[in-house]
Amino acid sequence: MAEPDDQPHRRTRPPPMPLDDLPDFLADDDLPSKLGEDTPAPNPILDGLTEAQKSAVLHTEGPLLILAAAGSGKTRVITRRIAQIIEQGTPPWCILALTFTNKAAGEMRERVISQICGPQALEEGAPPDPRLRGLTITTFHSLCARLLRRYAERAELPGLKPDYTIYDSSDQMSAMKRVLKQMNLQSTNWPPRTVLSAISNAKNELMDAKAFEANAHDYYSKQIAKIYLNYEQVLRQAGAIDFDDLLLFTVKL
Repeated sequence: MAEPDDQPHRRTRPPPMPLDDLPDFLADDDLPSKLGEDTPAPNPILDGLTEAQKSAVLHTEGPLLILAAAGSGKTRVITRRIAQIIEQGTPPWCILALTFTNKAAGEMRERVISQICGPQALEEGAPPDPRLRGLTITTFHSLCARLLRRYAERAELPGLKPDYTIYDSSDQMSAMKRVLKQMNLQSTNWPPRTVLSAISNAKNELMDAKAFEANAHDYYSKQIAKIYLNYEQVLRQAGAIDFDDLLLFTVKL
């Protein structure tokens, strides 16, 4: 019978695997690329936006309507969206942004420039950045004025020439008082401001003087229609249009 070994039993370790024999998925060269595959680069255009705002900025399929209260960041979303579209490769001359006031248009323009080109691009004397060449951010009336000056002769609107004058509220008031005097109408019965408001409402409904006359059925409306016709005649004779005409005539183009 064999005698027990007096020495303690020792397990032998297998030799280490050569580095060249390591599986490919553990190779150091593959590690950085694999870790970065699911980590997209940060988009500075989305900085400071809520999830809902980010969704609006990144929207690409079809039209998008944003309804929000004052001060909720609508302008921020719109300007960031413009910047995002440009960064994604859309030519700036394919983008048109419209608002109602010159102040709002200027603010939107500055935000887009700062987002795309950096704040230094807003400094006085800074050259225009070619990345924004052709981008149009303006007001509805300014765009219409530009289109009418270029295409007035094609509009087939009697008396409308490319060098027309735009009447402001003071000019309109003077023209209306002249019309009422020519028609022997008392301003106490036909307040110029009230009549101008009625004509403005008609133009905003895209009704010119003839269309308004065709839809006038009561005494008051028929009288306003006559004033409207004479008012337009006075403006055309002066080579002028009012602000509502800018929208009305552009639609007729």
